[in-house]
Amino acid sequence: MGLGQIERAGQTAGIEWRDGVPVSTLFGDPYFSLSDGLAETRHVFLDGNDLPGRFRDGFHIAELGFGTGLNILAAAALWADSGQSGTLTVTSFEAYPMSVDDMARAHAAFDLPPLAADLRAAWAGGARDIALGPVRLRVIEGNARATLPAWDGAADAWFLDGFAPARNPDLWAADLLAEVGRHTRPGGTCATYTAAGHVRRALAAAGFEVTRAPGHGRKRHMTRGR
Repeated sequence: MGLGQIERAGQTAGIEWRDGVPVSTLFGDPYFSLSDGLAETRHVFLDGNDLPGRFRDGFHIAELGFGTGLNILAAAALWADSGQSGTLTVTSFEAYPMSVDDMARAHAAFDLPPLAADLRAAWAGGARDIALGPVRLRVIEGNARATLPAWDGAADAWFLDGFAPARNPDLWAADLLAEVGRHTRPGGTCATYTAAGHVRRALAAAGFEVTRAPGHGRKRHMTRGR
């Protein structure tokens, strides 16, 4: 059984909608900020990883929590807008894939690039290895505690975007964040919206130089690591 099939059967995202924002029924947490999720993505994950300044051919982004795909679509748009050539590689780990109908409803709230429609079309067909123009996306389904240690890749930048640590503690456990460190290239970075102390300590133990930075919207702080 391939990595993309681990725990796939029966594990789909339960969604309810609050003011146009998808909320996980399992974790009781929204998939993106109630106050402009795209702006949060740009602030936390793109600016937080010093992008686009670090982009180069073959740059590799890895992500915990694919969700709606919003982070990756924002990264793809930034890649195009900054005039990059070559290929951007993305690997995302997702335990509870969202239905394409919910994905489309979430995307409708934002001005997204045409690649969003390409992503939804591929997703609807069951593809998890997806070419989006210059972006090569692989979504690995299953519990990241099993799939990340088995992954043979390494990232230049990590988007740590699981649900809140208080609601989804497994995705912020020290042993999993140690795997994040182990699967990071020298000089690589990570960024997350949370500034929880135990997350920052676990990232530091995983080999990152951790700093606290201003958060998005009502969140006073976020975390960056190098």
